This record gives sequence, structure tokens and C-alpha cells, in this order.
Amino acid sequence: MLVARSLPIMTALALLALAAPSGAATVTIVMQNLVITPAEVSAKVGDTIEWINKDVVAHTATAQQGGAFDVMLPAGKSGSLVVTKAGTFAYYCRFHPNMKATLTVAP
Repeated sequence: MLVARSLPIMTALALLALAAPSGAATVTIVMQNLVITPAEVSAKVGDTIEWINKDVVAHTATAQQGGAFDVMLPAGKSGSLVVTKAGTFAYYCRFHPNMKATLTVAP
């Protein structure tokens, strides 16, 4: 009986392990005072990029070419994205085009 009850839990844990990339990290980027910090950041495929908007106005994290990503960040909120493709991605805020940064993603 104990085995039967723990089987669904074990199955769920096994599926969770398959869904989460091994060694995946979260990279945090802050938007504050109309500046993206850090302006250059590195990550690996499978990592989560989290942008935190500490301003009182909305921002975006929008890839400049190819439409790789476009994350909306309401004032005082955060947004995230799991990177699935290696490369170097210049991005900016569509509302404040002077806010620019670069995300480099290794395989």
C-alpha cells in the first residue's frame, strides 16, 4: 500500500527531472533608471533570463534582429524567458530605444 501511494509522487518527480535542464541557471537583469544592468550578460541554452523592472514605467526586452524574443515588463514587475538557441542577441527597450544590452548564449 505504501508503494502504491508513493508511485504517483515518484512518477511526478521523474517527469520534473526530465523537464528541467540539468544545471540550468537563472540570470537576473535589472532595468532601473532607464538603464539595463548588466549591459552584457552570458548564459547557456536552457538557462532562464529574468528581467526585473524597477522603474515606474513599462519596458521591454526586445531582440533587435530576427524576433528571437520580446518580453513585456510592466512597471515594477518582472518577466522571464528560457533561452533555447545559442548566439549573441543585441536587445533594447521598444519604449526607450536608448536602453540597450547584449545577451550571449552558449550551447
